[in-house]
Amino acid sequence: MKKITGLYVFLIVAVCMGSHSVSAAGDPPDTVRTGIYITSVHDIDFKQKEYTIDLWLWLKYKNAAFDFLQNLEIPQAKNVVKSFSTVDSSNGRIYLLMKLQCVMKDSWKINNFPFDRQKLRLSLENSQFDSKELVFVPDTLGKHFDPRFTLRGWMIDSFDVSAGVKLYETNFGDPAIAKPHTEYSSYKVKIGIKRDATELFWKMFLGMYVAFLISYVCFYIQPENFDSRFQLSVGALFATIGNKYIVESSLPDSTTFTLVDALHALTLLFILATIGATIVSLRIGKRYKTFSSRKWDMIVAQVILLLYLIGNAYFIIHSISQGHFAETWHAG
Repeated sequence: MKKITGLYVFLIVAVCMGSHSVSAAGDPPDTVRTGIYITSVHDIDFKQKEYTIDLWLWLKYKNAAFDFLQNLEIPQAKNVVKSFSTVDSSNGRIYLLMKLQCVMKDSWKINNFPFDRQKLRLSLENSQFDSKELVFVPDTLGKHFDPRFTLRGWMIDSFDVSAGVKLYETNFGDPAIAKPHTEYSSYKVKIGIKRDATELFWKMFLGMYVAFLISYVCFYIQPENFDSRFQLSVGALFATIGNKYIVESSLPDSTTFTLVDALHALTLLFILATIGATIVSLRIGKRYKTFSSRKWDMIVAQVILLLYLIGNAYFIIHSISQGHFAETWHAG
């Protein structure tokens, strides 16, 4: 009888333990309510593809093992400085508040520079717990950035906070994970910014336009002074090339044909066209009467100026519209 009773007790304990383990395996992951408040974005460096962001970050969770003071990971950060942190573990829930300054690496789309719109990205993860054990839930109450802070030369046109899953096709050397695939919950911030480009545009391209006008002036010099006409055009040619190198020195390397490339290429072609027109004018002056050469100069001058203005307007308007389309697409 005692054996039977002991057997029943053993079966009951085994069933309870089994049901407990099944229940634990099926438990949903713990949630971490996460909020952010950005106080400053500065030092946007196009050449180095980075920017600096100052922010307050708070996290609310129950599992003390998460330990975000040690396990907080910001994947795109080049450098993270924690200037302040406080932890409140009352009421059975941990409240962690931190002040961070991060130097972030990002990629820039410069096809439409300087009429470009960019997306600044920031994401947070826990380096020790994957998405089966931890998920982020955005705290959407209130604003996420200081409306008074300014980006020099930029304006914020969108701000999006969300939570997702970051996939890693590796097991990070853990033999317990048979398949090289892991998933970590991620808290994501996307800041859409657009450039106030009017003053910057003239600052960058004024030298190029002056070079073209110097070449264009050749049409108003007497055909007999062909030496001066050629010297002005050649000087304008080198000035345009120099302006192109100066502008590109502040931009990251790109394999695409950008607005900067298009405008400088257009200017170089039209300066070459003025040189070709000067050669034709010289030949007309030698074969025919002088007034025929002057008439040629005046006709070609108006045609070249008109086509050059149309070409510039096309590339600039196309670039602005492309930037607007990108903004609308991201917003949608």
